[in-house]
Amino acid sequence: MILAPSSRIRSIAVFCGSNFGNSPEYGDAARALGAELGRRGIRLVYGGTNKGLMGVTAEAALAAGAEVTGVITRRLHERGHLAAGLSSHEIVADMRVRKARMAELADAFIALPGGLGTFEELFEVATLTQLGDHSKACGVLNVRGFYEPMRAMLALATEQGFMKPEHRDMIVAADTPGPLLDAIESWTAPTVTKWIAQPGS
Repeated sequence: MILAPSSRIRSIAVFCGSNFGNSPEYGDAARALGAELGRRGIRLVYGGTNKGLMGVTAEAALAAGAEVTGVITRRLHERGHLAAGLSSHEIVADMRVRKARMAELADAFIALPGGLGTFEELFEVATLTQLGDHSKACGVLNVRGFYEPMRAMLALATEQGFMKPEHRDMIVAADTPGPLLDAIESWTAPTVTKWIAQPGS
């Protein structure tokens, strides 16, 4: 059964690896997330390719009845990386335009395990939330504890005076898709500025 989308979260951008990782649990988690998006009637926005966890998530979302929009760079499209059967897709000039367009289309963001691109995408949208450029939830699917080092790094940055606790805790995390999506639905944006003990900030 496909549920009606919530009034707040109708579209989620998912960032994840274009490789599969070394454990089948990563693919299982990507499939579970795609299926849960479909069950809740939430549109998936993603990078448009058929590679790695990106392709797995899209296939599962489509199979579960979700609308899936791919935003792919021209270079990747020309290499034949566009996934088949997407609800819609856009071809954009480069990665910078791709990220901006995905952010425009999404009401919230989720990162699965991945590499440099995944980390960069997640931290960019989280930074935009921190700065108040948008007020969109960011979450991570913490498969096999993949994002524990990131959470430790954010805790260290807070301890050392580079972040406020509200921003340390801003990226929600869960081990499975259901609780993660529930947390994103109930999330509220921090109301503090990023600056610490600086006059006029």
